[in-house]
Amino acid sequence: MLERTRREWGGQEDYWVFGYGSLIWRPEFEHVEHRLARVHGWHRALKMWSRVNRGTPECPGLVFALLTGGSCQGVVFRIPQRDGDAVLERLWAREMLMGVYDPRWLHCTTPEGPVKALAFTLSRKSPSFTRTLTDEDYRRVFTQSCGRFGTTLDYARETFESLKRHQIRDKALEKLLRLAG
Repeated sequence: MLERTRREWGGQEDYWVFGYGSLIWRPEFEHVEHRLARVHGWHRALKMWSRVNRGTPECPGLVFALLTGGSCQGVVFRIPQRDGDAVLERLWAREMLMGVYDPRWLHCTTPEGPVKALAFTLSRKSPSFTRTLTDEDYRRVFTQSCGRFGTTLDYARETFESLKRHQIRDKALEKLLRLAG
């Protein structure tokens, strides 16, 4: 998938990366510009099992996924062409470690005009997609799940605070955090 993504980029110009979760507050790559952005046809959802970063195989946690339907407001980051390959390598090491996401180039709307950005989406057919979770399921994950980068609850709260700093409101995330108390 990395080679396909490289070919689709082409390597001749800058490219954009769409952040909707931790990429907003911890991008871990250099960029020359960032903008608020919205993608249509996709939405942010705390619906992907995490068995390493925010949980374990015995007690899985959750991380955000970009799922089909609705729209999602996030941040796009412009990567200069000269750094493009190195940033793709870092993104793959970070986001594609388990090979769960489906990387896609999505059309994003920004106040300065449209851009096409690389986004890490999740298929509803993936074994990592949670399907329906009850309020009690979320409470259990929030109180019990912890992985190498901390708890699901800390991750959700950090994402919430980062979205707030960017004046992005996510009502679904607000509701989930209320469950945590």
